[in-house]
Amino acid sequence: MDQFEKLRPVGRLEQYSTARHQIGFYLNVIVAATYDLPETFMLPVKDYVYRACAALIAEHPVLSAIPTADDTQEPYFVRLPQIELDQVVSFHQRQTTSSEDEDEPAPDHDLQILLEKQHNSGFTAPNAFWRLCILTNSDNENHFTAVYVFHHALGDGGSGKAFHRSFLRALSTAGERETKSLVESPKMPLLPNIEALHLMPLSFFFLAKKLFEAKVYSRRDPGLWTAGQIQQPTKTCIRLLPISKVIVTSLRDLCRQENTTITAVLQTAIARSIFAHISIEYSNVACTGALSCRRWLPDEITEDVMGVYVQDFEETYIRSIISSGDFPWDEARRSRQTIEAALKRKGKDAGPNLLKYVNDYQQELCLSKLGQNRDKTFEVSNIGVVHSESSPEKPTIKGMVFSQCASVIGNALEFSVITGGDGCCVISVSWQEGVVEESLAEAVIASVRDELRLLAGTTTSRRDSS
Repeated sequence: MDQFEKLRPVGRLEQYSTARHQIGFYLNVIVAATYDLPETFMLPVKDYVYRACAALIAEHPVLSAIPTADDTQEPYFVRLPQIELDQVVSFHQRQTTSSEDEDEPAPDHDLQILLEKQHNSGFTAPNAFWRLCILTNSDNENHFTAVYVFHHALGDGGSGKAFHRSFLRALSTAGERETKSLVESPKMPLLPNIEALHLMPLSFFFLAKKLFEAKVYSRRDPGLWTAGQIQQPTKTCIRLLPISKVIVTSLRDLCRQENTTITAVLQTAIARSIFAHISIEYSNVACTGALSCRRWLPDEITEDVMGVYVQDFEETYIRSIISSGDFPWDEARRSRQTIEAALKRKGKDAGPNLLKYVNDYQQELCLSKLGQNRDKTFEVSNIGVVHSESSPEKPTIKGMVFSQCASVIGNALEFSVITGGDGCCVISVSWQEGVVEESLAEAVIASVRDELRLLAGTTTSRRDSS
């Protein structure tokens, strides 16, 4: 590794991911998109994919960077001199026909199998710390799903969206380039880490509370459900829950009427669904949400760059308040207020700000917690919508999927959400084998699906009656 160009130190938030990856506690993030190429694209799909990848490597220097010394407390990024596309790009043929019914989309089983396999495979230097898996149709090569798998120190969920927006643009001009399997890395600096761009301040009260809980005493509510204890080995399980464009549109209309958001509704619906399938002795569940910090960072950190610019927020749901009767819109509005309050703080008093007080990332944040109870139940990470212009002359993006591997020290259930160019939303649900029972996870997913359909049906009925 000493022969490679040294770039910059790994930032504290990035190091949280290099530390977890190094000991197998968290391996990767995935954002996938299904593409349609016009009939005028006559070359094999491999040519267009390779040409687009070459363009992305030239545009995003992080794609040729890998962290090293990640078993120490001072990791840093180095630049690979070149990327061998034959090593990072792979092609897989579908075994079943994917659903084309936008009104009643079915889970994409071939994609689900591929996601699960990829989420259980980490990265090894000196190979690139990202992969692109192309899932093709035997009857139509110009209709394919591109699965971008990446180390979390290279990017957040928004970076996966940026990858596919860049990939879509590159496909549009791919016919003008030559196909190369060996791509030279660009001589460009990495973008700064978040700590170099933001003060990440902490109020005295917030800091004192967190330090007291970490160093002195933290009372655990006996009524909090967080599934099994923190354990290894790690195996990620994945299920996909597609939501039709009709339901998404109806839910969006209903959220406007009720003065809340789809993310807040999802959090509330998931909490209700978990309560429906766990013992009555558990009275509350704890949720973690993820927020993009890009909106308050300097102008160079746009929605089209790749990096780790994210923070978290917390929410708690009480069984007696949300479980009985009709959907609790007051709780969904409260959840929206929690999200808006976190946004108004613009990065102040966020979890990543505390990383400056960690001396040993592997030991303090990870290994010391084995055998303990986790402190959160589920995460909802909604990275929004990727729009795609519909044109018979240009490549287009249709459905999308965002998913995360199971986190050994994180939430018991991870709900990762994205809406594609076809207007359909997909919720990817992941958990660690041995921490959450498969039957419980599938029951919760079914309840979330039924809850959202019921709410959307209510909206449709209101619209029809008016």
